[in-house]
Amino acid sequence: QVQLVESGGKLVQAGGSLRLSCKASGRISSDYTMSWFRQAPGKAHNFLATITWSGGHTAYADSVKGRFTISRDNAENTIYLQMNSLKSEDTAVYYCAARTGGVSFGALEYDYWGQGTQVTVSS
Repeated sequence: QVQLVESGGKLVQAGGSLRLSCKASGRISSDYTMSWFRQAPGKAHNFLATITWSGGHTAYADSVKGRFTISRDNAENTIYLQMNSLKSEDTAVYYCAARTGGVSFGALEYDYWGQGTQVTVSS
C-alpha cells in the first residue's frame, strides 16, 4: 500500500510561480511511475507531468510543457511540480498519483492518489 500527501497549493497571482510537493510513504518500489494531474470544477482529471521513480524519465502535457517541471527526491520519497508563469486557467485541484509499471497518461491507470491540493491563480 502507498500513501500520497500533496502540499504547497495556495492563491497566487497570474505570472507567479508555485512548487507543489507530494510525499510518498509505504511500499515504493523502483518500478513505480509518479504523475501529477489536475481537476477543475466539473471536469475530469487532466494529466500534467510524469516521472519514473528509478530513471527519472519525464514527460509533459503540451499545455504545461516549458512552464512546469516535475522532479523527484528519492531519498525523501517526494516528487515536486515546479509551476512557473501561472495563468488563471491553471486554477484547479492538483493531485499526485502512483502506478506500478511504465509511463501512462490516463488517470484510470493509476493505483494510488493523494487527497489533492488547491491552486488558485488570480488574474
